[in-house]
Amino acid sequence: MIWHPYTSQLGADPPLKIVSATGEFLYDETGKDYVDGISSWWVSIHGHNHPKLVQALKDQVDQLDHVLLAGFTHPPALELAHELLQFTNWKFRKVVYSDNGSTALEIMLKIAWQYFRNRGDTKRKVFIKFSSSYHGDTIGAMSVGGDSVFNRVFQSLLFSTKDFVTPACHDCPVGKNPRTCSEDCLDELEAYLSLHSDEVVGVVLEPLIAGAGGMLFHKPEVLKKLRDLTQRYGILLLLDEVFTGFGRTGRKFAYETADIVPDMIALAKGLTAGILPFAVTLVREEVYKEFLSEEPLKTLYHGHTMTGYPSGCAVALASLKIFQEENRLDDVKRVELGLEEGWSRIRAEFPEKLRNVRVLGAVGVGELETGQEKPGYIYSYAREFKRICLENGVILRPLGNVIYVTPPYTISKESLDRIFGAIRIALSSYHVPS
Repeated sequence: MIWHPYTSQLGADPPLKIVSATGEFLYDETGKDYVDGISSWWVSIHGHNHPKLVQALKDQVDQLDHVLLAGFTHPPALELAHELLQFTNWKFRKVVYSDNGSTALEIMLKIAWQYFRNRGDTKRKVFIKFSSSYHGDTIGAMSVGGDSVFNRVFQSLLFSTKDFVTPACHDCPVGKNPRTCSEDCLDELEAYLSLHSDEVVGVVLEPLIAGAGGMLFHKPEVLKKLRDLTQRYGILLLLDEVFTGFGRTGRKFAYETADIVPDMIALAKGLTAGILPFAVTLVREEVYKEFLSEEPLKTLYHGHTMTGYPSGCAVALASLKIFQEENRLDDVKRVELGLEEGWSRIRAEFPEKLRNVRVLGAVGVGELETGQEKPGYIYSYAREFKRICLENGVILRPLGNVIYVTPPYTISKESLDRIFGAIRIALSSYHVPS
């Protein structure tokens, strides 16, 4: 009956039926518990079913279920907008509500496109993207994503972009030492902008970590150089913080690590911590002011039925409050130490089977050596790896040969140990293809 996402329709393993959850644990219909090592697609930053989030949802539904946001407003939407802008230290001016990360990214692209047209600049038609990026599965989000199994069949539907190599400091694509380089991976982009910047709308990037594209890490200096380039050439810096936002990299937002401010950011996932679908796009003053007009054609004509719906706003407000009151960034530091320790032991035990082990905040990654077999999202051992982990009470979902751990920030040491125990068992059964 269900067409499950990212799942082959023939030969796939039957889906595991989950019936309840609490903290870092999911429970199947037999009562067996599983440690959620990926925060259920990176959303459950406070653990599952946090009582304050559940109560916020119940309270709001009792008060107001829904009202459209076109021509109307309501207290949770007003309060959340204020709290989000304050949470980002008032670096942004406006909050645009939507319902998931892909649509938040689409909104960012549309605002960027219209921003220049509202200024009378119709020549700009190019978005800069990076080769291993992933921003979602809607048409615009796929257009600014790298070539992959996610979008390859849809190429003729996508709008034109200019592609550059994804920065990856753990495995530099241009062969430099990241400790001594001058962000040489951006040299080609800089040369392109020097000749064609008047055709470019903006640069779209996942800051610090390219997530679904392979958990590729880059250093903060890459962000700083990109901000310098976009400001020098008068184009927009558009950051997708759907994955990295709300503490995942160790700061509230990844861009803070580089001490920069982008022109817009897209946020979702940790915003409501898995309770409800919800997303926002935050817009700086310099961009928003180009929409301040009584001319109808300078209006942003974009909305969704559930734009800024009351229960989503209420849960997001509760999540922001929990994030601050329960000191989630301290939790991330604790998790980071646990991930470093766990991956260090695994790397020492299986040096011939792993490469490019790396940790940042509540993200820990190791790549399987693939020998003669091509790495990537559909790497053959990923399915077996996932199955072995499930047998041992752990939910992990490798990106092909890339094993990643992105647990709830509240995870216990015992549960982290269980995760690495399952990884150890899976690696013991793994043979590098010859």
